[in-house]
Amino acid sequence: MDFELGGKVALVTGSSRGIGRAIAETLHSEGCKVCINSRNRDDLFKVAKTMPGSVITQGDVSCPQEAQNIVKKVLASFGRIDILVCNVGSGSSIKPGEEDHEEWKRVFAINLWSTTNIVEAAGVALEESKGSIVCISSICGLEVVAGAPVTYSVAKAALNAYVRGIARPLGRKGMRINAIALGNILFEGSVWSRKLANDTNTVKLMIERDVALNQFGTPQNAAELVAYLVSPRSSFATGGVWTLDGGQVHS
Repeated sequence: MDFELGGKVALVTGSSRGIGRAIAETLHSEGCKVCINSRNRDDLFKVAKTMPGSVITQGDVSCPQEAQNIVKKVLASFGRIDILVCNVGSGSSIKPGEEDHEEWKRVFAINLWSTTNIVEAAGVALEESKGSIVCISSICGLEVVAGAPVTYSVAKAALNAYVRGIARPLGRKGMRINAIALGNILFEGSVWSRKLANDTNTVKLMIERDVALNQFGTPQNAAELVAYLVSPRSSFATGGVWTLDGGQVHS
């Protein structure tokens, strides 16, 4: 499908591997001028080689000043930003019931402030282009998922609330924002790849029991929904949290 994205400038945070990389590659294949981001410069160079014309924007978007510097690099390279994909996040935390103040701060920085910082930094540029934002969230922010870290679940619930709440003021400026609440996405190096390696039978039984389609999702599944949501084909969609989980949650 042609998503009519040719020539658009897209910044994808956390795009050196996994879901973020798949999103960047998909937008690049749709004709976007892609800016990839990670804290690790070596990883960025490896990915950039696979996407001719892409621009490296190294930095930690959980830090407001670094988010500002990343946006300045994009604008210096292309003069505009049409698409922002906020992909930085991590479900790694401590066991439920063992949370402390420092862990709450760390998890919120990765899973919420990484988005609010870069949206704020890119706000003027996105208003000028009437751009579109997609935030990668989780089903853990929609309902209680057994075993999921409480810090992560609360941070993603806050992210979902942010998307719903900020959609109206952004919409008044001609901008759109949506989130995708992902379920179990499998790729090399992911949490699920490690769990499968450690206890294949238990994981397969969980998928069979909890997921209607009885399978894992892929980074490409997420990337294709992102491409739709940032495209003119979804021009009436904003403030939504789109579930992509194979039929797992019941909310």
